[in-house]
Amino acid sequence: MTQEKRSLHKTPPDGGWGWMIVIGCFFVTVCTRAVTRCISIFFVEFQSYFAQDYARTAWIHSIVDCSTMLCAPIGSYVSNHFSCQVGIILGGVLASTGLVLSSFATSLEYLYLTLGVLTGLGFALCYSPAIAMVGKYFEKRKALAYGIAMSGSGIGTFILAPVVQLLIEQFSWRGALLILGGFVSNLCVCGALMRPISLKEDSLHYPLKREPQLDSSCSPLCQDCSHKKLCYCTTKEYHFLLKPKFIILAVSFLFLAYGCSPPFVYLVPYSLSVGVSHQEAAFLMSILGIVDIVGNITFGWVTDRRFLKKHRYCCYLIAVGLDGLCCLFLPILTCFQLLVPFSVMFGYFDGAYVALIPVITGDVVGTSNLSSALGVVFFLHAVPYLLSPPIAGWLVDTTGDYTAAFLLSGFSMIFCSILLGLAKIINRIKKNPQATVVRSSDIKQEVWTNGDVSCLNAIS
Repeated sequence: MTQEKRSLHKTPPDGGWGWMIVIGCFFVTVCTRAVTRCISIFFVEFQSYFAQDYARTAWIHSIVDCSTMLCAPIGSYVSNHFSCQVGIILGGVLASTGLVLSSFATSLEYLYLTLGVLTGLGFALCYSPAIAMVGKYFEKRKALAYGIAMSGSGIGTFILAPVVQLLIEQFSWRGALLILGGFVSNLCVCGALMRPISLKEDSLHYPLKREPQLDSSCSPLCQDCSHKKLCYCTTKEYHFLLKPKFIILAVSFLFLAYGCSPPFVYLVPYSLSVGVSHQEAAFLMSILGIVDIVGNITFGWVTDRRFLKKHRYCCYLIAVGLDGLCCLFLPILTCFQLLVPFSVMFGYFDGAYVALIPVITGDVVGTSNLSSALGVVFFLHAVPYLLSPPIAGWLVDTTGDYTAAFLLSGFSMIFCSILLGLAKIINRIKKNPQATVVRSSDIKQEVWTNGDVSCLNAIS
């Protein structure tokens, strides 16, 4: 009955309850991405307590990120076929349970399961549906709305990094994880804010009546499915996978995901290795987080301006490239005073491109497919997120320093930017010759809407 009474909007309202959706998504990113980043603060504690090397300890952070991204399509499925509210509330319960159980860990393998898999699955059910909901409510101010919503990752890191360090000092890492579990349970409150909305574009992609035989057991979004074959609407949901633009974007995400993870995992251990104190190392994460917020909001606002709106793609690849360039300089920064500028620059460009990921994805696939597309996008992050920290840890164990790990991370992000740039150039070259041929032609063609040439007249 609730779904039948739901009002149909021709276009996203760009305000109203949409701002409550932004606030809800903001706190979802605080409780998911910011908490995931702060797990790196536990790195040294886990390594010392369980007496393990860098590579084995790094698997904890990798599994959290991998589970979050690998299970993102599950979050999209629950959101599409049940509701965003159900997905986020369920995810909040699972993530909170995982953190609480992690406080009783007796081995790294135990943490792989509770902190890695269970908490990561909970985050997956929350993250992509919350982000997709923002795209449902905004169009004209979409980049700004996403900038504010995604800034939760930065402001959460800024606040939580020193708080988590203080909790570890006061209550040990077990007590800190227990308190974080209670904090993450607030995801259930965020889920309650996610009021569903129906857009005209949704009704065009998922018509309520398409075939005479309808099964009442199908979900409201999928009224045109038949259980005798694969669900028709599932095919419609993922038809964007064949778009060349999306394929190129998807490949670029593999390199981006590999490059962006190690700096967050190893910034604190690297800082400690060059003589920075524990409090200063945690403060570097706070600086990175607060500047991340500035990057989210300012870059989102700027790219919403009319003169830059059509150049969002270029702004995105520039931000990714500059973030990779920052990583290349990290190995030569050997004191707190030099690491502060790194945190500022890396944090700003990280916030800049993160705010544009859902915007760029939405521009490619459309608003109605955004939830499913984000599920695929975050799914593609899974394997690089899983492998990059342990590979970086193996390089640290093998070489004895962090240089190779950070250089590989930086070059991976730069390659992502170059790939997107080349795709843009090739696409433009393909279009220009066609335009040139038409302009320089000595033949005047009158073409009807069906594409047939009606007549040919020589130009005198």
